[in-house]
Amino acid sequence: METSRRPDHQPAAAPGGPAQSPADPVLAGRTALVTGAASGIGRACALALAAAGAHVHVVDRSGEAAERLAAEIGGTPWVVDLSEPSVVDTLPADADLLVNNAGLQHVAPVHAFPPDRFALIQRVMVETPFRLLRRTLPGMYERGWGRVVNISSVHGLRASPYKSAYVTAKHALEGLSKVVALEAAGHGVTSNCVCPGYVRTPLVENQIADQARTHGISEDEVVGRVMLERSAVKRLIEPADVAEAVLWLCGPRTGHITGSSLSMDGGWTAN
Repeated sequence: METSRRPDHQPAAAPGGPAQSPADPVLAGRTALVTGAASGIGRACALALAAAGAHVHVVDRSGEAAERLAAEIGGTPWVVDLSEPSVVDTLPADADLLVNNAGLQHVAPVHAFPPDRFALIQRVMVETPFRLLRRTLPGMYERGWGRVVNISSVHGLRASPYKSAYVTAKHALEGLSKVVALEAAGHGVTSNCVCPGYVRTPLVENQIADQARTHGISEDEVVGRVMLERSAVKRLIEPADVAEAVLWLCGPRTGHITGSSLSMDGGWTAN
């Protein structure tokens, strides 16, 4: 485990000038912490928040990717393994914006699900967000402003077979988010979940390839017939679309939106 510590509170300039020139820097002067930020949804969120003026702490276990992204956006890389609960105490506590995004998946029937894998998923996707909230909320309360956005899933609202650990974790994250919303409202802090369906991320693309091999069908058929069977909109969500929703929830006009779960599932939960 390795951590990269921020030398001061100022965003680092990228070589040759600023990493971003935001047209509307609504988050100028704010500090964001994004977990699982080196790829997929987390990377898109880090890019969007930085473009809006925030200094972003890029938290990921993939050191090279985290450091490359941090350099690109003028942020700070933190290379840690969030499956080790104690590492949260090494992360900065002064974030105004917390995006709980890090996650992993394992697919198996309940009777064959490895208990250690189930526990790992709960640790990364439930205990770590709790510990990060416990660490960052006091500072938000002191400053009288904060935004917590939890990247949940349609599986935080609905279940699917063979995903007991993931569905359990996302349902727990939804509950944690609502408790924080109630406790934090008087301190100017909101807490919400964003609940996408299948997003075009490395995690999902690996699942597509695996299911194509398992079922003996093409990857396009996996997307249309398996993954998006319950969605009215028959296309994968792009990470940048999720990031735009996160950015909106972190903005100045959403102070009354808290304890909510924003569905981005192509109509899946409308069924």
